[in-house]
Amino acid sequence: MGYVGLPVLLEFGKAGFPVTGFDIDPIKVGHLSGGRSYIRHIPSESIQEIHKTGKADFTTDFSKAHALDCILICVPTPLNRNREPDLSFIVSTARTLSPNMRKGQLVVLESTTYPGTTQEVLARELEASNGFKAAQDFFLAYSPEREDPNNPEFRTKNIPKLVGADDEYSKKAALALYGSIVETTIPVSGTRVAEAAKLMENIFRSVNIALVNELKIIFDKMGIDVWEVIEAASTKPFGFMKFLPGPGLGGHCIPVDPFYLSWKAREFGTFTRFIELAGEVNVSMPDFVFHKIQSALNAVGKSLNGSSILILGMAYKRNVDDDRESVSYKIMDLLVKSEAEVDYNDPFIPVVKSKREYPQYRDKMSVSLENLEQYDLTVILTDHSVYDYEEIVKKSNLVVDTRNACAGIQSHKIIKA
Repeated sequence: MGYVGLPVLLEFGKAGFPVTGFDIDPIKVGHLSGGRSYIRHIPSESIQEIHKTGKADFTTDFSKAHALDCILICVPTPLNRNREPDLSFIVSTARTLSPNMRKGQLVVLESTTYPGTTQEVLARELEASNGFKAAQDFFLAYSPEREDPNNPEFRTKNIPKLVGADDEYSKKAALALYGSIVETTIPVSGTRVAEAAKLMENIFRSVNIALVNELKIIFDKMGIDVWEVIEAASTKPFGFMKFLPGPGLGGHCIPVDPFYLSWKAREFGTFTRFIELAGEVNVSMPDFVFHKIQSALNAVGKSLNGSSILILGMAYKRNVDDDRESVSYKIMDLLVKSEAEVDYNDPFIPVVKSKREYPQYRDKMSVSLENLEQYDLTVILTDHSVYDYEEIVKKSNLVVDTRNACAGIQSHKIIKA
């Protein structure tokens, strides 16, 4: 019941389906059972609406899966410490579901993963303890999530839905299911094609973001404003697509998904040079920002060691409360390790929750913006719309802007990074 599972459940609820939301976190289940949302862009009212139907249930009890017709799996697929696919959430979910399944159910995987996962991993685990066979005793499909949190133009209902299955009956069942809540369903020939398509979507973004990030570094050395260059290039009405640079990649997709294909490609003796290079460029961007901060302080006669720095934005993108894989943590960690005193402000992340990579920052709290002048430097890492950037620049001693948030503001205090 996260950023993918909850919106999908709400759409089915609005369409009149009886819905059951499973999660292993009893706190989340408690919130949802009480009609309360814990995701900023999903209003509590939308959860309360499906409660009014009397057809909504939220639970940690997976034995209830036996009564359901369709089961959608929307669990995380992160990378492990060696940047290899971690399918433990898919495996554990399947193992929990398997003894609670019955014949005739449709199971759909929505989590992003490498081609072959649905058949090679999920089917095997679902069949393990019940004696069932996919395509004989239950239907099996793959339909990748395409959520873009807080995008006002595209929501679950109007985002075209890819559907792939390896037998015709499973495909028909999955198309019938999703066709009841989304405007457009797009069948593909099999689960591997659908899995590959999702990876291609995110690799496309990763490679192009890496390109503009590399150009940012090059143009910076030349004294050219990359943001002005991008706007100039964007006036071409064909053959150009606008991508924006930043302090690095964040979110649960772009920093992770390309490496799923890199890992799988090695099984076929193929080295994914473009993907790996894009990953290297994007991973290096926090270091670029770090050195910009260091240079900005040096220019005013200050050492990074002992300086006080305020980070604006811990979310991975503007106007969301999602800090998964946020590059802000990497930059904060680089600064802390250099003995800087670091605070952060983010109206959408009031307190840092448990992080797998940076557990030391758990319970760190967002500070007020009332005392900006007490910090040696303010660094803008997430360009939330609620920030008054003119006021921020006015009150700050120095501003390192990684998002072009201060475009149009004339001040010697601003250093673009």
